[in-house]
Amino acid sequence: MFGVILISAVTLMHAYILWRTASLPFLRQRINGKKLVVAGIALWTLFVIGRIYGHDSPGVLASVLELAGMTWMGVLLLTTVSLFAVDLVTGFGIFLPKLAPSLRGAAVICGVALSLIALVQGGRAPVAQNYEVELPGLPAKLDGTVIVGLSDLHIGAMRDGKWLEQRVSQVLAERPDMIVLLGDIFEGHGLPTDDVIAALKKLKAPMGVWAVLGNHELFAGGDLVSRIFQNAGITVLRNGRATVSPGLVLVGVDDLTSNYRSGSGGDLVSKTLASPLTGAAILLSHTPWNADRVARAGVGLMLSGHTHGGQLWPFGYPVRLVYPLLAGRYTVDGMTVIVSRGAGTWGPRMRLWETGEIIRVTLRQKKSGA
Repeated sequence: MFGVILISAVTLMHAYILWRTASLPFLRQRINGKKLVVAGIALWTLFVIGRIYGHDSPGVLASVLELAGMTWMGVLLLTTVSLFAVDLVTGFGIFLPKLAPSLRGAAVICGVALSLIALVQGGRAPVAQNYEVELPGLPAKLDGTVIVGLSDLHIGAMRDGKWLEQRVSQVLAERPDMIVLLGDIFEGHGLPTDDVIAALKKLKAPMGVWAVLGNHELFAGGDLVSRIFQNAGITVLRNGRATVSPGLVLVGVDDLTSNYRSGSGGDLVSKTLASPLTGAAILLSHTPWNADRVARAGVGLMLSGHTHGGQLWPFGYPVRLVYPLLAGRYTVDGMTVIVSRGAGTWGPRMRLWETGEIIRVTLRQKKSGA
């Protein structure tokens, strides 16, 4: 269903851009309408082949096709937004009829320029984003504990083991006491390659490496991915909890969007937190939903990902309607929530306006009277 919706949206964007660019004097003088339509169909076909064949097939050719198709989708989105903004201002040419074609030409140039910026930002290494969190109930001996979190790497056809190895080096350079993987580490199509597994095995921390499953891992099969993580020395929390150090409890739930779509898991958060918590508690959830329920259960810190921070402006605005906690730090009923915008990308390897991130959280003992 998601693939059908995506292809339908891209088809509409293609039709819209062909319609609006056909009126540009620069193109009309150089390219006849038939050639423009042929070019549009060729690019649409590239996207569809990349989505259907490239997305689900192994090999270099499939990866190249998927990357090309997804990149074109990103260019389409940014160009459509630019053209539509001009059409709104000019009433689709009713106002300023003489100036409107030139403004549409400028909009196409703007869309291309934004795409180039997004490609550069999407290719940059994620930055380390630092947070300090006062955690209620944290024992004095754990004051200063450093947690480093990775989310939404989407390792697969378009992000390989070499890229993951670089992210592992970044994580270890932060000297974490604990490492948490917040879901969608894998793209979920095909099994991780040997170099990916080897890179994961290099993740080490005194208080362990912990993971929860994202929607993409659940696409691939939650039990299968859990075994892969376990074989790499990573403990997966599937709607459960563990005491990582006396006085500090880590709770993890499976992806809430997958649970919601399946309609079979009930309220995972309430079920997982049904029994009382003792000491300081941190919850890992790929999707930043149900934060109010988590806070009422006595959790002091919730770490999430999934949203990518919108990834491509202005896509963050509609994303925020579904995920109000989009990216960064929030306070919900006294509990701190940190939502990572992810270290990688989904779809086009593009970001606008912010790069990916790795979160580094330093835990502090809650001050008396605070």
